[in-house]
Amino acid sequence: MESVENGHLTKGNLSSNSSLPGPGNVNEVLITTLLGVILTMMCVCGTLGNIYMLAIASRSIKSAGSMYVYIANLALADLLYLLTIPFVVCTYFARDWYFGEIGCRFLLSLDLLTMHASIFILTAMSVERYRAVTSPLASQATKMCRRMITAAIWSLSCVLTLPMMIMIHLRETISPSGSTKRICFPTWSPDAYKTYLTVLFNTSILSPGIVIGYLYIRLAQAYWLSGRMVLDTRNRTLKQKVLYMIFSIILLYWACFLPFWVWQLVKLYTHETLSLTPLVQMYINFCVTCLTYSNSCINPFLYVLLTKNYKEYMAHRGRTSTERATFKRGAKEQSRVQKVNCPKGHNQSCSSQSGRREITQQGLCWPQQAILKK
Repeated sequence: MESVENGHLTKGNLSSNSSLPGPGNVNEVLITTLLGVILTMMCVCGTLGNIYMLAIASRSIKSAGSMYVYIANLALADLLYLLTIPFVVCTYFARDWYFGEIGCRFLLSLDLLTMHASIFILTAMSVERYRAVTSPLASQATKMCRRMITAAIWSLSCVLTLPMMIMIHLRETISPSGSTKRICFPTWSPDAYKTYLTVLFNTSILSPGIVIGYLYIRLAQAYWLSGRMVLDTRNRTLKQKVLYMIFSIILLYWACFLPFWVWQLVKLYTHETLSLTPLVQMYINFCVTCLTYSNSCINPFLYVLLTKNYKEYMAHRGRTSTERATFKRGAKEQSRVQKVNCPKGHNQSCSSQSGRREITQQGLCWPQQAILKK
């Protein structure tokens, strides 16, 4: 959520009417320059990383596990979010909004869209991993089903973003110097805006946090209470690595977005008593802006580790399944070969040193061989 206040773009500052220091202020020039450099570096690194992950995930979807459907959508959400950085930097330096009414509605709503899509996809991944661990024999969702889930997630994210897209408009104001400045301004009442932001906090942070926290507590119980009963320790370790990487991505999301939401709610509910100077508020906006964008910049590195661990897990599971299938086919063939028709009255349990029945070239059971030898 970004807006332009007195020609200055601020992250999630739609309800603030405070004026920022003038363009001649040395501190503001320094902060603006530093913010522009940091955001530009994040944009370049994060865009390259997420494009790389999209290429890997798109190629792997056809031949590997369906986890790549989720990874591809996470990388897409991060990429879309990072692509708003050039507009943010331009507006910080120009101290004006040059992207029109459509830019207000689309660009300022895109971060809400991608933020919700990311946390909802991470929640879906957590639910799926939970089912895979606690109910390994249950039928898993197909690749098409997962694509439908991600489509539903993007649709729900659009619905949650729609009020922001509808209620924000471009407004022209006259600055103290007499020049015309354009700002993106919400048209709803302060109470309605406060309610909307509170709902968004619950849908993007609180509710997914409760669901994910519950799932990982149950997963911890399932692993540590029954860990000694699992014979395939290699498979269990690889499963844990996949879960740890998913949880690391979730923790990074919270670490980057929770300060942003705390700052928005503090301004909303304590605006009357908030005794911070405009310059301090500018510093805080700078920090939370960098934090939210850093999430999309760091994520590609975690996605690489996640895909690596997931490939190892899938390869090991494939080898284990092949070994089990080979063993079952061998056991069935051995059982078929070992079936003999012994005459009635004789011992049917033909035995060998290994404890299995042994068939001789004559096709007779062991008692009959003993009689013939005599």
